[in-house]
Amino acid sequence: MKVGILTGGGDCPGLNAVIRGIVKSAPKDIEIIGIMHGWKGLITGEVTKLTDDDVEGIHIIGGTILGTSRTNPFKSEENKNKMLENIEKLGLDALIAIGGDDTLSVAAKLSSLGYKVIGVPKTIDNDVSNTDYTFGYHTAVNVGADAIDRLHSTAKSHGRVLFVELMGREAGWITLEAGLAAGAHLILIPEYPMTLEEIVRYVNERMDKKSYMIIAVAEGFKPTDLENVIGDKNEVDAFGHIRLGGIAHYLAEIIKEKTGYDTRSVVLGHLLRGGTPTAFDRILGTRYGVHAMKLVLEKDFGRMVALRGNAIVSIPLEYGIATKKFVPFEYYKLAQIFFG
Repeated sequence: MKVGILTGGGDCPGLNAVIRGIVKSAPKDIEIIGIMHGWKGLITGEVTKLTDDDVEGIHIIGGTILGTSRTNPFKSEENKNKMLENIEKLGLDALIAIGGDDTLSVAAKLSSLGYKVIGVPKTIDNDVSNTDYTFGYHTAVNVGADAIDRLHSTAKSHGRVLFVELMGREAGWITLEAGLAAGAHLILIPEYPMTLEEIVRYVNERMDKKSYMIIAVAEGFKPTDLENVIGDKNEVDAFGHIRLGGIAHYLAEIIKEKTGYDTRSVVLGHLLRGGTPTAFDRILGTRYGVHAMKLVLEKDFGRMVALRGNAIVSIPLEYGIATKKFVPFEYYKLAQIFFG
């Protein structure tokens, strides 16, 4: 039996733990084929065989040994046909796709065509539905909180308003939890927009009483009086997403103009993705990988592994992409207690 593995979309800490979990838990008569650079590798036919030796100790390393890309093979008929031809050429009896909403949407389409697919949810934003957590998120929150911790002293020393931009296209989980953990004085996330005047009011009220302010803002946050999110509309990926970035700089400039305070912006960006995964993410990734192989051995295809409480379960693949998991208002209300 041949089982393919691919990692698609953005990298995040814990991917290698999943790969290791799959390979190590596979019986000796199963051949594991690593597909390079996500769905792109199934179009080009770039693959590598994975053995126990290849995955030794990789769970402590960030990124993915298989590489990744944001490739949508269903975007063109030619690429779709190349992918299907390569699945047949490689003799893959099953495919484990590790990725977020976009990667899993391709996996679900393949499954609907009759291919034997298992999904493993991966997104640093923690916004895949029907799973409590995705690996990589815990590491990102820790890195974000540590960075904001460090910014308190410099902001206070100079009496500045600091805008810290974190990842979060549509869901603000990282920004909320990193900001809450590190004592940010205002947290701005896509789910609960504010007007620029509301932000100005928070800044003036805080700065009237204290000497500095730190504002955590998600990259996908958009003030209600701004027409579009801030990003490069000329750079769109294969799934139609524009490249986000720049909201912290934009807000810093506007707030400086409106209040006169000394403002600065810091973009954490890919720092949140990189480096060694936390113990939590190593273990979660490992458990996901082992359970994915278990589903293959049980021939229970068209499923996605998920975390429910402390149990690893499986759900229909389409449930994982049905909706986005957004920050509930009650949680945001908790954070609001500490604004100002």
